[in-house]
Order: sequence, then C-alpha cells, then structure tokens
Amino acid sequence: MRALIIARRELYAYLRSPLGSAIIAAALLVDGILFYFASLDTKRLSAQLLTQFFYDSSAATMVAGLLLSMRLLAEERQSGTITLLNTAPIRDRDIVLGKFISSFGVLTLMNVLTVYMPLMVYIRGKVSIGHILVGYLGMILLGAAVTAIGLFASSLARSQVVAVIIGAAMVASMILLWVVARAVSPPFNTFFSGLALHHENYRPFMVGTLSFDRVAYYLMVTYFFLLSAIKVLEARRWR
Repeated sequence: MRALIIARRELYAYLRSPLGSAIIAAALLVDGILFYFASLDTKRLSAQLLTQFFYDSSAATMVAGLLLSMRLLAEERQSGTITLLNTAPIRDRDIVLGKFISSFGVLTLMNVLTVYMPLMVYIRGKVSIGHILVGYLGMILLGAAVTAIGLFASSLARSQVVAVIIGAAMVASMILLWVVARAVSPPFNTFFSGLALHHENYRPFMVGTLSFDRVAYYLMVTYFFLLSAIKVLEARRWR
C-alpha cells in the first residue's frame, strides 16, 4: 500500500512536469519515423516489417526508460527531499518499488500508444495477433529491466545527469556482452551471450516466439537491480 502511495506521488510529478510528456512525444516521433521508412521497402514481407518495428522500438524503449528513471532518486537527493523519505515511516523497498511502478507505468503507456503501427501491418498484411502480443511482451520486459537499471543508477548519483550517464553506461555494457560472446571460445561465448540485455534475449520476441527462458531473464535482471537499489538506500540511510 505504501509503495502505491509513492507511485501515485511520482505519477503526479510526471504529469505536473513536461518531462514525461516530452519523452513520450519524442519516442513516438522516432518510432513513427522509423516505421515509415521501414514500410517504404515494398519487398519486405509483413512479418519482416513487424520484426523490424519491434527492433527499432526497443531502442526508443531503452532510451526512454533511462530518461524517465534518472530523476527518481537522484532528484530527491539533489533537492534534499531524500531526508524526508528517510525519516518517514516507509521502508526502503516501498520507496524503490513505488518509484519503479510509476516510471514503468509511464514507459508502458508509451509502448501502448505505438500499437496503431503493428495494427496497420496486421490490417494490410498477413501477420498473427500472437506475433504482436509477444513482441509487446518483449518490449515491456525490456523496458522493466532498463527502468530497474536506471533506478539503480539514480540511487548511486547525486544529480540526474550523472544518473543517466551511469545508467546508459550500464545498459550499453550489458548490450555489448554479445560482442564479447563472439570474441571468446565456448563455453564462455554461450555464457556472455545469455547475459546480453538485447541481442539473443530479445530476438525471440521480435519474431513472435515466446521463450520462457527469455522472460525469466528479464524478470531476474529487473529483480536484481531493484534489490541493488534497495540495498544502496539502506546503506545510505545508516551513514
């Protein structure tokens, strides 16, 4: 219940400031432009166009996730209101969970607003509803993981700029693990490939294949970084 109170407070903050609207508008603009240029290729099959849409939208989802989450804890520390949270009868996990729910909710809304693009492919071409649903599930899971990473970075930083830089560095490092996987020999290549944030873990969702291993991966990444953010708050509380 207390986490929901924090979530509602943060949602009001997104609505009061132009940040949330600006990020959503920019992401939708980029998604629309990329979808338009992808649809110009008349030789591309409908399923291939849908796959390309989910690939392009994943980039906007990751960037938006980092930008939405950078302020969650760094802004509290920067403005001095973190002291009020620390002295309030609220557990650290409620603070982290509430802030995650608000940012993830805005990000999910952004993804939902793009649904008209795959529906255009569905109406004019031959694709399955399952492909669309699985693709969006992948985007939502990827968004949850990136939001958790951004929240963890925000718990480490004292300013929003530093938070987004740390978060971007962490996300980029996890994405580039597939490059490391190509450079090493078995069995390490499989290990690093399995840890990569995008590439092999996101590809099944792009093509409409539901893999429970990939779902579990994104859930574990989300849980790990949320737990890490909680531990950071606990450590700072007792300094």
